[in-house]
Amino acid sequence: MLADSLYCVGIDEAGRGPLAGPVAVGAVMMPRVDCADIFSLLPGIRDSKKLSEKKREILYEHMCVLRRENKIAFAVGLVSHAVIDARGIVAAVAEGIASVLEKISADPQRCTVLLDGSIFAPACFVDQQTIIRGDETEPIISLASIAAKVVRDRKMKELALRYPLYGFEIHKGYGTKVHYEAIRLYGLSDIHRHSYLKSVTKSVVV
Repeated sequence: MLADSLYCVGIDEAGRGPLAGPVAVGAVMMPRVDCADIFSLLPGIRDSKKLSEKKREILYEHMCVLRRENKIAFAVGLVSHAVIDARGIVAAVAEGIASVLEKISADPQRCTVLLDGSIFAPACFVDQQTIIRGDETEPIISLASIAAKVVRDRKMKELALRYPLYGFEIHKGYGTKVHYEAIRLYGLSDIHRHSYLKSVTKSVVV
């Protein structure tokens, strides 16, 4: 850990596995000396997958308040299905990570970056650590997970209005039985990840 590291950054993604829509990458940054105090203002921080949608929304709104008060910085980047199809999910997530680090003005020389799972920050962030199940053990990664999940879910609900046949507002693009049945009936929409569905040959835009 860098001796002069003043900020801690947490990064996580949401939407790696769905059959449709973007992948979301969240990044949260806060002063290292304030971490404990800030976490105390956000009770119940956990991996977003272990929280109800209502609880995620509440925590996200609290995060927005802290951002307005300049106590934290956070951003979420959405990388489209088109990028996923063209370059693959790993490259899409990497693009999202670079984007959100730029959005929060993270200085590679002043930040410790903690990332969930098997993702990495750009090489210029020398002080970085990838943590398996980090969204369960590191509150700042959990916050990034929550931000990414909330923003992506909201985006999928918006897309559901444009593509009402698929039930995106319910399953958020994941491969549920209902979703596969809709694909069987109506084919692929233009926001489906065709690279995830190579065995599906019928393709329509609805």
